[in-house]
Amino acid sequence: MEMKNRSYTPLGYGEPPWIFKGSALYQLHLVKAETARAFIPKDCRLVEAFGYTLGGFFLASYDDSPAGIFDELVVIAGLVWNPPTSCAWAARVLVGSDEACLHGRKVVGLPSQVGRFSKKITALPWAPKSKSSSFLSRIGWRTSSNYRNHMDIEVSEIKNQRAMSICNINLNATVSQQDSKGWMGPFIKMSLPNFSGRTKYNSNLLKYSCQIECRVRAVQPANVLGPSALDADKENSSEDHSSHGESIGRAPTGTKRNFSISVLLSKPILALEFNHLKMRVEAPTIVAASSQNTV
Repeated sequence: MEMKNRSYTPLGYGEPPWIFKGSALYQLHLVKAETARAFIPKDCRLVEAFGYTLGGFFLASYDDSPAGIFDELVVIAGLVWNPPTSCAWAARVLVGSDEACLHGRKVVGLPSQVGRFSKKITALPWAPKSKSSSFLSRIGWRTSSNYRNHMDIEVSEIKNQRAMSICNINLNATVSQQDSKGWMGPFIKMSLPNFSGRTKYNSNLLKYSCQIECRVRAVQPANVLGPSALDADKENSSEDHSSHGESIGRAPTGTKRNFSISVLLSKPILALEFNHLKMRVEAPTIVAASSQNTV
């Protein structure tokens, strides 16, 4: 049984549903169950098989939203049972907007942090995969796709006016893929259910859904690199001093940061590119304790 969360305040977002438009990469990874359990409340049951659950990340660039233009990285720890289906659980959320961060924490119960997304695009020569494509390139038949854009996105967390690296995401795209006239896959509608809450900002166990409409296609998984060892040592030292007294989570903040990076560095199995994205987010509901006892 679920009951409506009547205590939420929309802040600067206005009344729900909240609409986000832009593009995104939804990448699924095999995540070790022991890593995911660092984020999942003890009274929730992790969906797992052979020691793994299904997690990954959702990297979005919004050009229209209640908080304006901003980027977002949602690190997904894994899936939690919600019979007869399951819901995703976010391990860490980085957003390039103070307003979006506050809304995520207070209203949606997300572990949101303000982040910085530094993007660098490099044009690289396209290596033909076959003799025929090589010949077509020589005669100029494929001049529109004879190079590809390589984008590096360095994601950093802003804390105490310091930027601390979380990861570097490497994306590849051919010119034709970026052309709006190119094929972007079929138009689909889908629902992504999520659990959230149990944080120092919102102690309730919440459930909310994202209703998505977009063009979708499978793409090559992005390559994710972790922060340098020096950056990791600095951030862990900083968070160890700032996490005293935080008792709601199952692991100290510094440890959760490392587990979040482990999720990002785990084995990718599928990457989906969402174009012409329209995401409708409903107001979260409070999950009654009795319903979790049956999970």
